[in-house]
Amino acid sequence: MIKFTITSTKGGVGKTTLTANLGALLADMGLRVLLIDADVQPSLSKYFPLVKRTPVAGLTEVIVRGQVTASCITQTVYPNLHIVVSDDPEGHLPNWLLNRIDRGFRLRFALQSPAVAEHYDCVLIDTQGAIGPLQDAALMAADILVSPITPEILSAREFKDGTMELLERLEPGSALGATLGPVKAVIYRQDRTVDARLIASGIREDFARFKDRVSVLDTVVPHAKAYKEAATLRVPVHRHERRHAGVMPSASAVMHQLVWELIPSLRGVYADTVHVSERST
Repeated sequence: MIKFTITSTKGGVGKTTLTANLGALLADMGLRVLLIDADVQPSLSKYFPLVKRTPVAGLTEVIVRGQVTASCITQTVYPNLHIVVSDDPEGHLPNWLLNRIDRGFRLRFALQSPAVAEHYDCVLIDTQGAIGPLQDAALMAADILVSPITPEILSAREFKDGTMELLERLEPGSALGATLGPVKAVIYRQDRTVDARLIASGIREDFARFKDRVSVLDTVVPHAKAYKEAATLRVPVHRHERRHAGVMPSASAVMHQLVWELIPSLRGVYADTVHVSERST
């Protein structure tokens, strides 16, 4: 099982959209995927339609009990794609964690529960933009950290300063036997302007010397309407735009390239997006 946390110290950079679309693509590739909405603002929990069932628990039970049980997991309408929903709209969990000596490792240990370890191939954790104990717990639970960064100057500065501060603050956790995973930065929502390309190039140069700790992926997610359209329709973007007429690659092609970079063993594996009803026609 591999665990990803999608993180950024800056809000509004596309963490939730990236988490949802990566998870949905991996599920269509045949992996059993668990999404975890670790943001008190439950955007990921509302991204895809859910299969309703009662009773339903969520992130609060996971964090407070330090365990994931079947009652914490909700199915989405897409095969192989399940979610632990965020159910803390008033933001009590960060304060509860703040008083726990094990706050940094509580989610990490919870994901070792049989309900996760025996039933899922991949876990993707969405995080809040604000720095705090809930974000720290999500970061320490991951094998790999994925950070979307938009190629604009203020976002680039925040990524550089915030990422290095984050690493310096959480790296001491290694002394307790929990190593902070490597950071994989994704140039996200890049438009076709010269300025955006220059800033993206500068980001790559800035982090070249940190390649063992922070690396910038080759795949670039363009600024394209397909991602917003897919979110509105509540469908995975690789299903929404399988082909694209023009110079820009389709959303399906971009997301496949991104998954192949993050999980090289999947290179050459494509999503099965043909529905049962389509096969029978």
